[in-house]
Amino acid sequence: MKAQDLRAFCLGFDAAVEEFPFGPETSVFKVLGKMFALSALDAEPLTVNLKCEPDLAVQLRAEHAAIVPGWHMNKRHWNTVTVGGLPDRMVRELIEDSYDLVVAGLPRAERLRLDRA
Repeated sequence: MKAQDLRAFCLGFDAAVEEFPFGPETSVFKVLGKMFALSALDAEPLTVNLKCEPDLAVQLRAEHAAIVPGWHMNKRHWNTVTVGGLPDRMVRELIEDSYDLVVAGLPRAERLRLDRA
């Protein structure tokens, strides 16, 4: 997966937007104001920070060298994924899981608004 593929995939979710609160080199992907992915898309290797259920985060880190505790994030809830170190399908699933976790934490009215989009 290349940087442009990562960006397009993240922006393909309902109400997803790309913002640059940490400077022009760091893309932050949000849904209704809440971050679900963060990546320096020009970096080599390409990495992305993704939200993850705490128990699953530990399991994934143990099974995959390309998944480590979230860099500059709450390490209990965030992983840093080296994109080229995993199959594209798995990266897409991890991004989708991150998006779904963030949406699940939104107020009910906002979740319902997404369902209608």
